[in-house]
Amino acid sequence: MNYEKILIVDDDPQIRMLLSDRLKMNGYKVAQAENGVKGLDMIVKENPDLVLLDLIMPEMDGMEVLDRITRDYPDLIVVILTAFGTIEKAIDAMKLGAYDFLPKPCKPDHILLVVKKALERKGLWEENQYLRDEIENQYQMFIGESTGMKEVMEMAHRVAPGKTTILVGGESGTGKQLLSRAIHTMSDRKDKPFVQVNCTTLSEQLLESDLFGHEKGAFTGAHQMKKGRVEMAHRGTLFLDEIGDLTPSIQAKLLHFLEQNEFERVGGMKPLKVDVRVIAATNKDLTKEMKEKNFREDLYFRLNVVSLVLPPLRKRANDITLLAHYFLNRFNRVLQKKVKAINPAALDKMKNYHWPGNIRELENAIERAVVLAPEQEITPDLLPLQLIQESDKSLKVGLHLDEAILKFKHQFISRTLQFTNYNQTEAAKLLDIQRTYLNRLIKELKIKTK
Repeated sequence: MNYEKILIVDDDPQIRMLLSDRLKMNGYKVAQAENGVKGLDMIVKENPDLVLLDLIMPEMDGMEVLDRITRDYPDLIVVILTAFGTIEKAIDAMKLGAYDFLPKPCKPDHILLVVKKALERKGLWEENQYLRDEIENQYQMFIGESTGMKEVMEMAHRVAPGKTTILVGGESGTGKQLLSRAIHTMSDRKDKPFVQVNCTTLSEQLLESDLFGHEKGAFTGAHQMKKGRVEMAHRGTLFLDEIGDLTPSIQAKLLHFLEQNEFERVGGMKPLKVDVRVIAATNKDLTKEMKEKNFREDLYFRLNVVSLVLPPLRKRANDITLLAHYFLNRFNRVLQKKVKAINPAALDKMKNYHWPGNIRELENAIERAVVLAPEQEITPDLLPLQLIQESDKSLKVGLHLDEAILKFKHQFISRTLQFTNYNQTEAAKLLDIQRTYLNRLIKELKIKTK
């Protein structure tokens, strides 16, 4: 069932009725306007996905309407309806931004085909735009104060414009896929496909077919020819996730593809060439895998032209506050919540935790806290239990006595200030110390006072 809405703008009622009936029979919603002026009004009222626009109309002709649409509604797709003698004007209309034209009298099957293709193009454009917006939004995940992260992003910016093969390393959850998408978005290929292949989810035979495609009859169940992801990525980027898990046979075929820029579909004999940039990612130590004969040395060097290694979150301690607030804002927007702040005690817990799941684990922790938060602040009790327990352990292990005392003072005074709503006089009474001494401790320990 289609839910797209088509607006027909034509002064001929018979043509409007013919088009309307045919489109409704195929599940489209339809609105009609008998002239250009009413057509522009209907665009505002109906918010159509596509406009079928006649060129020759009284009051305001189709070219004038098209000019207004391309200026005021640049994302709206327009298909021109044209009589035999106005083909040249239809071509001029396409130069102005129309998607296609339909000659009158319109053949029903041709109408449906053009409308279907136009809406598919609109959907693809919107999906690509959504992904670009997501990348630009999530790109903040890579901004921080840690030296390791700055070095990775500086290199990513430098290599993005070219076609160089890139190997992205890092522990699970550090953002390897997101970095790869960001590189694609920063490249000249940003308007072309970004095609992802997970090298761990399929058997060897299915993965080979998924990568390179297959010919009809190549194996049982191959009832028709199928293009693989390598072909789908033509002129774009092919992202190979978890490359360290490839079998020797697939490694050999991938090496041939990287060396020759060509491949054969499964069951095929004809070499096919594509223009593809390859970005591979792994959480494994491929040099160790090579020594253990699990990964081909020649393939490693083909992939590792440029190496980007994302640091684990535990080595980005200074970035945890920034990332936590980024996720807070994101989940407020997604979940339509209004959690305004993260309690300093909760931030302390996060900073003392070792984050084995890296950014993905932090993201999940903040999402959980936003969902559960009854008030406008994330407090320690809203964090996952293992985070709180591990964080508390880090206070007891691996610190010199002086460090532990300073940390305890910082947390104890911070919590007391929070309890008194940052009233320092009340806090000093509860701590049984002079207010001037409390003020000095606040400065020495760099405690936030709201």
